[in-house]
Amino acid sequence: MNYFELFGLDMAPRIDKRDLSRKYFELQKRNHPDFFSQATDAEKEEALEQSALINKAFNTLKDDQLTIAYFLKEKGLLQEEEKYKLPDSFLMEMMDWNEDLLEMDRADAERRVGEYETRLLTEIKPVLDNYNEQTTQDDLLKIKEYYFKKKYLQRILDRMMD
Repeated sequence: MNYFELFGLDMAPRIDKRDLSRKYFELQKRNHPDFFSQATDAEKEEALEQSALINKAFNTLKDDQLTIAYFLKEKGLLQEEEKYKLPDSFLMEMMDWNEDLLEMDRADAERRVGEYETRLLTEIKPVLDNYNEQTTQDDLLKIKEYYFKKKYLQRILDRMMD
């Protein structure tokens, strides 16, 4: 059972966070180990494992970037430690950016990266918001490219924190 099935959600690159939270609390009410204090050792162990799975799934699905990664993995479009080739135009732009960002203070750099991420999201938002089983392979690959561009931008910000 994948995380989407566990929470009774349609598999999609974006999910409703309110629905996720509501379903999380429902699942924990049924499966949290504290509710199994009078149960057998086997039932306690099962509750503990189920509760851990629910927590892991929740932590993945509440984060937009982790949700996209998990979705792409479930669709067979993303491999562990995959080395994705970003477009040369993006990499050249980022090379220029790295030089500019070194001269900025952290707040200005974060603002600039945030603005760029907003632009990326605006471009892919229709695909993310309208995903269904008829979504084309080309659109799924656009989601993948968006995922890796965001990951690249996050690495830039992380380097700035060092």
